[in-house]
Amino acid sequence: MRRTSKLIRVAVGVASLALAATACGGTSSDSGGDSDSSKGDKGLAIAYDIGGKGDQSFNDAAYAGLTKAKDEFGYETADVEPTEGETDADKEQRLISLARQGYNPVIGVGFAYGPAMKAVAAKYPKTTFGIVDSVVEGDNVASLVFAEEQASYLAGVAAAKATKTKTVGFVGGVDVPLIHKFQAGYEQGVKATDPDVKVIPQYLTQTAEEGGFSSPDKGKAAAEGQIEKNADVIYQAAGLSGQGVIEAAAKAKVWAIGVDSDQYRQEALAAYKDYILTSALKDVGGAVYTLAKSVHDGKPLTGTQVFDLKVNGVGLSDSNPKMAEIAGLTDAVAKAKEGIIGGSITVKTE
Repeated sequence: MRRTSKLIRVAVGVASLALAATACGGTSSDSGGDSDSSKGDKGLAIAYDIGGKGDQSFNDAAYAGLTKAKDEFGYETADVEPTEGETDADKEQRLISLARQGYNPVIGVGFAYGPAMKAVAAKYPKTTFGIVDSVVEGDNVASLVFAEEQASYLAGVAAAKATKTKTVGFVGGVDVPLIHKFQAGYEQGVKATDPDVKVIPQYLTQTAEEGGFSSPDKGKAAAEGQIEKNADVIYQAAGLSGQGVIEAAAKAKVWAIGVDSDQYRQEALAAYKDYILTSALKDVGGAVYTLAKSVHDGKPLTGTQVFDLKVNGVGLSDSNPKMAEIAGLTDAVAKAKEGIIGGSITVKTE
């Protein structure tokens, strides 16, 4: 069977160029600020979401963008971990501290930074702020959002082609609108490929504070329950908790589908890689790097910046060579990607 090279891999450079072309707003030095506002004499700083660095997924993708910017621009960077049970006030203080130290831009990784970002950005108009996975209005704020449903649709196509039991699973970390996008796209992709395939959805918690994105044990238990119900492909959108899903799938010798980063290539998951069929990718690293570059170039991005399949901002990895051994999978995914980009396929977000 023909196998296309590097099927739908996220390309940071392409995404960066595309986003730069759609930049709007002025520079972060266009307006005055209070006497404590940043001089902008340092480089990029990121504040992590729940799970922190080492999740092999969302946060680690952001760190990759920071590393790329640091290596390219040779400036000082900072990355700060969240604390367990923290409040919006805690997040505000974290962002304020980074802005006061002179970091520019300052990026909050995750929608949970929304309220804090709105409050802090207004106080530091000379600093460019970025937020991943949420839209925050502000003259000096770039909202970096993704078409997760499109990548998830492709994951659903792959799952439908790979399943032998006609039953697949979905494990979401927290029952929130952002993760609903992953579920909606996945289920649509499955059903469009094979209407006879059953999808079992499950959320680990109702709120992030309950550990839905940071509890591998919860992910493992959920996956084991779905495997007992005959699921032989499980897609997880659960942050650090997803590692438990992958572990359970590998133990049962069924397929797992990773998320955000190419989890087949993650060193910490190497013991399970043969059972990671593919990963639905979000170029969080590309978004982080792009915003840093725009500030470094003196033309900071602001407003809503959308990463979708058209700019390779989302996609599906093809690192596992076993994908090519599953009849029709590669061609089906390529056809679905073409349909989404061309407009013949509209992917649902709910």
